Amino acid sequence: MGAYIEPTGRSPDPRAAFAELSKIMLGAQPLTATLTRIAELAKQTIAGAADVSVTLLEGGRVSSISFTGPLAAQLDERQYESGYGPCMDAATSGRTIPIDDTAQSEAYPDFGRLAARQGITHTLSVGLPVEQRSIGALNIYGTGAAAFDASTAELATAFASYAAVAVANAGVYASTATLARNLQKALDSRAVIDQAKGILMLEHHYSADAAFDELVRRSSTSNRRLREIAQDIVDDVQRAPPA
Repeated sequence: MGAYIEPTGRSPDPRAAFAELSKIMLGAQPLTATLTRIAELAKQTIAGAADVSVTLLEGGRVSSISFTGPLAAQLDERQYESGYGPCMDAATSGRTIPIDDTAQSEAYPDFGRLAARQGITHTLSVGLPVEQRSIGALNIYGTGAAAFDASTAELATAFASYAAVAVANAGVYASTATLARNLQKALDSRAVIDQAKGILMLEHHYSADAAFDELVRRSSTSNRRLREIAQDIVDDVQRAPPA
């Protein structure tokens, strides 16, 4: 589940939101924080938005990463549980999917009735398009008597295009940062193993291959990771009193 956002005042000028989205810096904040800010800006910018959520598409699976209230999260989750709904279709297709009257939705009758019971009268799900593919959707929930009109849908589509770039950039950075951390862990493990090999070679006059085989043997017999065995050997040497 994503982060809940406290309601804020509306911005009268969508250009301010677009400007902020275009200035989101890679690495300046975590991916979840970026998505949270996008949902918040959408609620401030799009007239009639009572609740907003951001659906992210990863490996063919969808999930709500951020939302401006628990109702948006609940309605999104019900769609994921049933495997069907406007936010899922918008995320996978990149299209804009409106529901003008949730109580009378022919395309999504079950979701529509659920939304109507919760006081949501109309919705608008807009795909987040990047490089001829969709990476998620912006889901806007309304409670007024009138559905989102054409100008609001146009604004939401423009907002989604800016948001998609920010989401993609943040996602690339997050993936790169994760890869870098994993690579550093691998390098650290390799360094400890090499140190342990050197200690065994010095103490037992092993060759490099024989020292590594000894580490593997100890790892197998103790059912522990190779790096843990190597770290124990290095720690024992560091704790030993000087000769």
